[in-house]
Amino acid sequence: MPFRLRYMQHDMRLSEGEFAVGRSATCQLSLDDPLVSRRHAVLTVSSEGVRIEDLKSRNGVLVNGRRIDTIVDLHPGDRILIGGQEMMLVQTRAEARADHIASSALPKMTLSRLEAVPPAIQDADVEPSMARRADGFRVLGSVAEKALAMGRVEEAERLLASALSEVIEACRAGRRVPMSLTEDAGRFAARLATATNRGSWAEYVIEMYTLQGRLMPGQVIDELYSAFRKVTSVDVARLREYVELLRVQLPRFGPADRFLFQRIEGLERLAGLR
Repeated sequence: MPFRLRYMQHDMRLSEGEFAVGRSATCQLSLDDPLVSRRHAVLTVSSEGVRIEDLKSRNGVLVNGRRIDTIVDLHPGDRILIGGQEMMLVQTRAEARADHIASSALPKMTLSRLEAVPPAIQDADVEPSMARRADGFRVLGSVAEKALAMGRVEEAERLLASALSEVIEACRAGRRVPMSLTEDAGRFAARLATATNRGSWAEYVIEMYTLQGRLMPGQVIDELYSAFRKVTSVDVARLREYVELLRVQLPRFGPADRFLFQRIEGLERLAGLR
C-alpha cells in the first residue's frame, strides 16, 4: 500500500521502513524551523500502513489538530503538524483505486475511512484552479524574490500586485485557498510592507489570515515584525480583531501554536506603540 507525504506542494514517496522528520540533516525530511527538534518524529511505513511517533520532541506532534502521546496510525488525508510545518499523508488516484479493489479483505471500519477521503479531494481539499494558482504564484514569486534581492522594489511590487489581489479576493469570496498559497502570499505581502514602508501590505496579511481563521506561520510573523518597525501606520483595530479571533481558539492550541499566538500578541503591542 504505497503512500506519499505531501509538504509544500511536494510529494515524497514513503518506502517501507522509517522516515524521520526533524531539524537534523540526517532526517529524511529536514525542516528549517526553530520549533522543530533535531529528531522530532518518525513515520514507520509497512505493508499494513503508516504509523507516526513523537520522539519526545519539545513542541509535540499534532495529527488532525490533536496532540499525540502514543504511536498513532495514519490514514490518507490526515494532517500532521510538526513545529510550524504542516504536511499530509496522501495517495495518488491510481494507488487509491488499487487499494479499493483489494478492500474486500479489509475490516469494515478501515474500509469506510478510506472511502471517506476520495482521491479527488486529497490535494488539500481545494478546487483544481486554486491548486494551479498556487503553482503559478510560486514561479512568479521566484522572479519577484530576485527583484527584491537586487533592490528593485517597484518591479517586485508590480509583478506581485495582481496575483496578491486574486488571492485576497478568493479569501473574501470564501473559496478554499491552499495553505502553501496563503503562506507565499502572506510572506511576500509582508516583505513588500518592509520594502515599501507601506502599512497597507501588512494589513493585507492580517486580513487574509483573519478571513481564513488561521494562525500565521513563524516566517510570516518574522517578516511582519520587520515591517512593523518600518511602516508609517497599521490598522491596529484590524490586528486586534485577528488576535481576538485566535484567542477564542486558544484552548485547542498546542505548545507550538501557543508560541505563535504569543508572538502575534507581541505584534499587537508593537503596533500600539506607533
